[in-house]
Formats: sequence, structure tokens, C-alpha cells
Amino acid sequence: MSALPAALRISRRSAWRSRGRSALIMVMIGLPVLVITALFTLGETMIVGPHEGLTAEFGAADARVLQAPPGSNLRQSPRGTSWSSGDGRASAARRGPSEVAALLGPGTRLVPFTTGVFRRGAERIDALRIDLRDPLTKGMLTLAEGRLPGAGEVVATPASGLRPGDVLRPTGAAPLTVVGVVEHPHEPSLRQVVGPDIAPVEVQRFWSPRDHGSGWLADTPKPVTWNDIPALNAANLYVTSPAMTLDARTLVRPGPMQAAGTAGLGVMVIMVVLETVLLAGPAFAVGLRRRRRELAEIAAQGGSAAHLRMIVLADGLVLGGAATVVATALGVGAGALGAPIVARWTEGTIGPVDVPWPAVLAVAALGLISGITAALVPAVQAARQDTASVLAARPLAAADGPGRPLAGAVLVLAGLGATFVARRQSDPVWVWAAAVLIMIGLLVLTPWLVRFTGRAATRLRLPLRVAVRDAVRHRSRTTSAVAAVMAVTATAVAMGIGAQSQSEDWRKAHTSARPEGMLAIWGGTMSDATWGRLRAEAARLLPGVPLASGYQAQDTQGRRYALRYTVKWNGIRTRRTAAIGDRALLRLLQGRDDPRAAEALASGKAVVFDPAAVRDGKLALRAASTSGPPRRLDVPAVVAVPADEHQGGALLPRALAEQAGFTTAERQLYAMYRPPADSTLGRDLAKVTGRVTVASEEGYRNLPDPSLLGWLVGAVVLAAGGTLAATGLAAADMRPERATMLAIGAPPATLRLVVAGQALYVSGLGALMGLAAGTVTGVALSRPMTTHGAGDPATIAVPWPFVIAVVAGPPVLATAAALITRTRLPLTRRLQ
Repeated sequence: MSALPAALRISRRSAWRSRGRSALIMVMIGLPVLVITALFTLGETMIVGPHEGLTAEFGAADARVLQAPPGSNLRQSPRGTSWSSGDGRASAARRGPSEVAALLGPGTRLVPFTTGVFRRGAERIDALRIDLRDPLTKGMLTLAEGRLPGAGEVVATPASGLRPGDVLRPTGAAPLTVVGVVEHPHEPSLRQVVGPDIAPVEVQRFWSPRDHGSGWLADTPKPVTWNDIPALNAANLYVTSPAMTLDARTLVRPGPMQAAGTAGLGVMVIMVVLETVLLAGPAFAVGLRRRRRELAEIAAQGGSAAHLRMIVLADGLVLGGAATVVATALGVGAGALGAPIVARWTEGTIGPVDVPWPAVLAVAALGLISGITAALVPAVQAARQDTASVLAARPLAAADGPGRPLAGAVLVLAGLGATFVARRQSDPVWVWAAAVLIMIGLLVLTPWLVRFTGRAATRLRLPLRVAVRDAVRHRSRTTSAVAAVMAVTATAVAMGIGAQSQSEDWRKAHTSARPEGMLAIWGGTMSDATWGRLRAEAARLLPGVPLASGYQAQDTQGRRYALRYTVKWNGIRTRRTAAIGDRALLRLLQGRDDPRAAEALASGKAVVFDPAAVRDGKLALRAASTSGPPRRLDVPAVVAVPADEHQGGALLPRALAEQAGFTTAERQLYAMYRPPADSTLGRDLAKVTGRVTVASEEGYRNLPDPSLLGWLVGAVVLAAGGTLAATGLAAADMRPERATMLAIGAPPATLRLVVAGQALYVSGLGALMGLAAGTVTGVALSRPMTTHGAGDPATIAVPWPFVIAVVAGPPVLATAAALITRTRLPLTRRLQ
């Protein structure tokens, strides 16, 4: 039998005999492979490619035509679309079906559709007016329950919460009965109602392609290509078709990987291999110590040093290969099963299960290489062991060198310098690249640190002194375990500080024009009589709640205008809409009576809660309307203190708006009132008119970051696992010393303290080193993760409970596990 098959056979039998150790190694090698494979599969499955989304967009049609607003300047090309919306006053009329059919060619058949929203009380649901019974719509939606709708009927998606038998009562129209449930092929979280008689309301915003509006699905005599688009654009028609989507000029080709992407890929590869080697290395070393006699017997029978190295490397090949195969299969399954859940949770899209095999196979190869690399050092040690000493059961002499402290210090200093430079970059990947340099430097420096900290052993009690001195004697074994704990802790601490800093930055970035707890009732375009009924109903539904009035600005033609200004808040440009009201509304916005602000409001000045927006006593406003020309206004203003620290905005007196040429009409109500969770206020007010919006300012909700819990559990498990593997190796090496201690009367508790001392020393030193490295990296990460331009200071926040748990968790867990280990030893033969 040749050497390699024999080595693989020996490794397979050894792995089966030590199933616990083998499972631990497979988990440490396979876990990164599983996670990365699952993320790749999840991401690829959630991307709906051009071929995959054709049926959902076009059904069986040859084109989808959408009418742009009159007066629009529309131009489509394979490289993008440019457009400018008209002002709604252009004389060009909308195209009729016959004109559109003539433009698309003789024999064209059109199926009309309209997209928009449907108001159900205070909430809005996407709405599509189309006849799903037409063959051209086949495949756009899948019927899951009930039947397709006819006249006076609709179907709804599961996320809408509607069930067959429910009745929708649109304002000013006949009731609609829900007769079925349909599912979108790629959007499981879509909330939509569909029917031939539903009347969607257009969203009040500027038009853009693929937006709301009316159009047709077209069955054309020939495919619609880019050659047909100029004439259709000239007719204010935005057109898409399967032929255009699949045109080679339209498909996006992946460009060359940028420097940041290359660096990120390299950092990920280095960290995965380094972490796997450091974690699995001690476990392989434990296996080597337990197989020393077996390998010595092979050497005594003629096995060469190369044969011994091959056997130990075969362990890495067998266990790494098994781990990558299992992890790859589980990762693909986890990604495929998790895609629908993530799509619903994040309101994303999902396509058919798609596995990026080149990337997945590369990750599997990376796991296999990691397993072989983790067994490399034990393989070299196996080839160098003294056969006679092992067969005679003599303890092996420690031959560990002093390490290379100077080289490690240089690498750490270089990493610190690189981190200082990388923190000023916009991409956090450069900080991680510098962190890898720091970790490698600390890895090189660890043998010296182990020897240096071992000097304190003379001041410790006997069990701890024995444990620390043994760790110092076997620095190669201790270094791997300490470095593994260091790498895990540093990564977790850095991620924790970065995530907490980003969360704190989001908290600071939270802003609102209303204080927390304020209820706002806004009326859209409506008559004074309708508003009077709405106001009376609001007062009836909110008895005893003081209501402050807000006003709407209109020009002489009755067109609504919003008065807005832009200000920087936490480094981000924020656009706010100024309110129009009196002293009662000012009192609510400030949460108190402010005589100075009230006097300024009464004198015709704006009261502003954003100090940066006021320059030279003026507030620059832009009056914008969806149907009228914009205007610029500079109004006198004073700065006041709002009720909440995160509150901004401005309040204008009615007189100031009227001086600018506007008329004002009451269309808003405000109150300091928190509706209960089961409140039906919005639904009740919508019975008066559908043009009402009810909003309650809830303030910033600082929800705990679930990723921190994942990092905490992962860090504690991996660090404790690596520590226990090293502790098991130490216990095997210290068997003669422990036997001697037991022979001279040491109680079992003392033996347990020796093992626990090893675990505490290894995990404690690694955790402290990881805390230092992770803090530097985390603080550096906070800058690119929380700054929003030049001059914006970074937000630095440390999640102290998380950091304490990450640093203290592995030592406590590993020490506790070591304290309950079995301390009975077999009789050890000692040579004279």
C-alpha cells in the first residue's frame, strides 16, 4: 500500500476513535465555511436577475407602456433613462389607446392598467387596476386561494392582511369584495390589492419612470426593441419590454474589482484562515500528544519523518474535507431556506434558489486549506519527536525558542500606523486590513508575552504557579491558544464598538419637527366644509384634549405650497417643512411658555429650532408645489429652544405667510396625546374623508442590536472552545506532575485548580490582548462608520456590558469547565 492511502486510512480510524475531538475540529473548520456559504447563497437567491423577473413584470405581454405626465421630457437609452417632469400645465394631451396601438404597430392589443395606492382607513396599500383574467397577465401574480376577481371584486396579497370575504369600502365608490389571495413571485412582503374596478389614488410626489400612473400591457406583432423607443418617448410613453431587458447593451457587465473590494476579499481570506488555524491548531496538537506512542511505533518500524508528517497532515485533510463538505451542504440549505424569511423581514425580493458555485467552491477550498494548515505545526512536531523517549514514556524536553519580540513589535507599530491612516478613509475595509497586521504582530509577539507574564508565577499559590510555569515551558502550545482567544476577542470587541458607535450616531441623527408624544392630523386638498366636519369629528373622538391649529399655504389659484428649508443635522443634510400656526402650537412645540419666542411670533417673525438654519436673522425658505412654480423667501427669524433635544423645525405666523402673497387655511391639528395601541382614530377620521393623515411622533426607539448578541455568543463559544482544547493538551502534558502531586498527598481540588489555572491563564492573557487590539480597531472603525463628510466628528461609543462579557466570558467559562473536570489519573510509570 502506498504512503498516502495508508496515511488517510490511519487518520480516518483515529478520527473515528476520538469522535469528540474530531467533532470539535470539524466545527471549528466548518463554521466559517457554513456562514460564508449561507450568506453567498442567501444574497444570490435574493437577487432577481433580468431573466428571472420577466414574467412578474410583463406576464405574457410583449411590452409595458406607461404614460408620463404631459409636458415631460423623456429619453430612454440602454445605458439609462433621463427625464424631467412637466408642470402639469402643458397643452399636450394624453395619448389614447388607439394612438398607442398605432405607434406600436398594426395588430397591437392593449390591456389597460393603473397603479397607485388604496386608502384603507389611515393606512395605504399598493393598488393595481387590471383584469387578471386576461391572458396577457398570466404569471404576474399567482393565485394561492379563492378565484380571480371580476366586476366589483378584488384579490389581495397575504401581507395586506385581507382574506376572502372581506369588503373594502372606498370613498365615493361601490364596495369591493375580496374573492382571493394572490402572491407575487418575487416580493413576499408586497401589500397590494388588485381588481378591474379598483380606483387607485396616485401618490402625491414627482413622477419618475416605473412609478405610479396609467398605462397598458401590449401584445405586439413584433418585439419592441430600442430602435422603436425614440418615437415612443416623443409621445410621452415610457416603454419596457423583454427584448429591451435582455438586450446585450442593457445587461450590466461586472467591472473590474476596485482596490477596496480586493483588499476586503484579502482581509476576509486571511482572517478566516488565521482564525481557523489558531482555533483548530490546539485540537490537532491534543490529538498529536495522544497519538505520540502510535507515531513512535510507526517510526520504530521504519517510518520516516516524512511519513509521520504525512499522517498528521492527513488528519487535516480528512477532518477538513469532511467539515467543508458538511458545512457547504448545510450552508447552501440554510441560505435557501433563510431567503424567504429574510425577504419578508427586510421587505426584499426573492428569486429561484441560486447557488454561486464558483464562490462556494472557493470557500470550500479555503476551509480545506485551513484544515491542512492547522495540522502543519503538529505535523512538524511529530516528525521531530524522539522515538526512544516516547516509547520509554519519558516527558519530552521543552524546546521552545524565545520568539521574535522585535519583529512582533515592529509589526504591531506598523499596524497602529496603518490604522491611523486607514481611519481617515471612507471604507472600513482598510481599517480591517490594518487590524490584520496588528493581529499578526501580536501573534509573533505572543511567545515573548507568555514568557514575560510567566515571571509573576513566583507570587502565585502552588496550583496556579505550576499551571503558569507549565504554560511558559510549552510556549508553542500556549501561544496558539492565546492567539486564538486574542483574535476572537479582538474581532468581537472591534465589531461591538463599531456597531455601538453607529447605533449612537443613528440616535444622534434622529430628528423630528415635532416633540415626542405629539399627535398630528393633516388634511389634504379639501373644501372648507369637509375640513369643518373633519375637525368636529376629531374633537368628538378626542374629548378633553386641547387641539392646536396648523395652517396650509395656498396661492391665488388655490395651489398648495410647502415651505421648506435645508439644514445639516449630525452631518447629514436634512430637509424640513416649516409649520404655520399661532401661540398655542408654539407652546406645544416648546413644551412650555416662552414669552420671548411668543413675542417674536406675534411680531411677524419665524421661530426656528435649528440654529444653523438662521443666518443674519433670516431664514431662507423654498416654497414648492406639485403644480405651481417654486419661489424663494427670506423671512425674519429668531432661534428658540424646542421641547426635545432631537427636535428641529420652524413655526411661521400666518401674517408672515400672507405677506409673502399666500393665503392660509386651517388644515392641520396638533395635540400632546398618545393614541393607545388599539386606537381606531385614523380609521374613524377616514370615514369623513379619505384625504386625512394621522401621525404620532414616537421618538427614537433604541432597540438592541441583535448582531451584538450573535457576536457575544460566537466569541465566547469559540474562545472557550480553543481554551479548553489547549487545557486538554496541557492536562495530558502535565500528567506526570499531577501524578507526583497526587502521590505526595495533594487533594483532588488542587489538581483541578492546576487545570483551571491553565485555562484561566490562557484565556485571560488572550482576552486582555484581544481587548487592546479590538479597542484600537473599534475606535478606528467608528470614524468611517459614523462620519458624513469633511469636518463631521466621529461618534465613539463603547458597549460596556458587551465588552465586559466578551472579555470576561471565556476565562470564566473555561475556568468553570476546568474545575469540574475529572482529576483521577491512571498510575504513571516513572523511570529511574
